[in-house]
Amino acid sequence: MYDITHHQNTNILEVNNSKNQVHAKICLNDGASLQELKLNSHEIIQDLSPLTYDNTYASSILFPFANRIKDGIYSFNNTLYQFDINQKEENNALHGLVYNKTFHVVETKVDDNSATIKLEYVEKSKPKGFPYTYSIILEYEFTKTHVCLKIDVKNTDGEAFPFTLGWHPYFVSDNLFKSALKFESTQKLMIGERNITTGIKEIKPSELFQVKNKQLDDCWILNSGVIQFLTPKYKLILESSEKNNFLQLYTPPKLNTIAIEPTTGVSDSFNNNIGLQILKPKETYSITWNLRINN
Repeated sequence: MYDITHHQNTNILEVNNSKNQVHAKICLNDGASLQELKLNSHEIIQDLSPLTYDNTYASSILFPFANRIKDGIYSFNNTLYQFDINQKEENNALHGLVYNKTFHVVETKVDDNSATIKLEYVEKSKPKGFPYTYSIILEYEFTKTHVCLKIDVKNTDGEAFPFTLGWHPYFVSDNLFKSALKFESTQKLMIGERNITTGIKEIKPSELFQVKNKQLDDCWILNSGVIQFLTPKYKLILESSEKNNFLQLYTPPKLNTIAIEPTTGVSDSFNNNIGLQILKPKETYSITWNLRINN
């Protein structure tokens, strides 16, 4: 049987099953981010201490843009907009606007085989740099070997707006040097100073991407929605329902940890239009990321 506990003092949700094979921790005040995850008795996502959430954006939902916007400035429909600069060392706007918002519980369900949590954030204030209203519904479903994250973004404004979307989980391996990834790609983003996209280059497809001792903050254009993370103890498969997918890999200053970020856009998408989409008034954009583990 599954159990969901809401710790009111910290506004954290915990999910567990009776056999102690599954554990999850969702921080509602930190953008409903998935801070801890155990599947089939394997630790998949762990607390990144002493690294802090405001520096790592661990498991945050990236909306209305993933990654960076150069100088926080972009133009849409012949109007110039300015986001707040929250990455001052690079003078960029980073990872959108909802990573630090509080989500509210809409519904929870448990049974012998799964736990489901539906959460919502409603933006009514038309924030600086993105003067539109919207709502975001997250639905997490947990089973013994599987996590499904479905996101619905609704434009509640009277005007269309641009957006990209991403997810920023960090995964742990008992030996990252001996871990690898499998994904289909023939194009990689060229990244310039301040981690801003400057172009696209063709690459040879590779059967395996060996992590070894690489220091990563790189992005690929994917030819399919499937990413595999192969560690000495488990294999993780991450699938996207979106047709056009990008993969950002980042190695933080934390041993045996790697960020594997599925996104629908890249750094500075609001200016280079790579992956940029437009959501019309009253319309809803939906995406599902499925994560499953094999021993």
